[in-house]
Amino acid sequence: MQPKSQLNAGGRYTVIPRTLIFLTRGEEVLLLRGAPDKRLWANQYNGFGGHIEAGETPYQAAVRELREETHLEVPDLTLRAIVHVTLPTPPGVMMFVFVGPAPAAEPRPSREGVPVWVRRDRWADLPLVEDLPYLLPRLFEPGPLLFGHYTFAPDGLRVTFEPSSQ
Repeated sequence: MQPKSQLNAGGRYTVIPRTLIFLTRGEEVLLLRGAPDKRLWANQYNGFGGHIEAGETPYQAAVRELREETHLEVPDLTLRAIVHVTLPTPPGVMMFVFVGPAPAAEPRPSREGVPVWVRRDRWADLPLVEDLPYLLPRLFEPGPLLFGHYTFAPDGLRVTFEPSSQ
């Protein structure tokens, strides 16, 4: 289909593509404790990732973001979820969520924050970014690719997943 045929026709979604990545080592998951001066989620825990640059695939962006935020080369990532975030004002976000085994090298901090290994049974003890309590447990269950949808209501974040096992 030609580019001009792809244009948004009014009421359709527009999205900004992003990546989100989690590395594992046994029962631990590598999370990023956001730098105290970050505009979003300062001192909160999140995965690694960011915007997909023009010309990049989601996978290429995930590898690049990990390199920038952890100084690790990670060649083995698996797409585990696609999450559509509908924001109150367009555009929204389309998040490609990857998981993978951590390499032997240790991660190093970046301007984004400090990488921290966290046991899965300790997630509830941390100030996680708002969606992670819903997303993290599902990422590490066996099963098909997850499709998520986040929306915002006056009472807070609403999260749904398909297929859903929880």
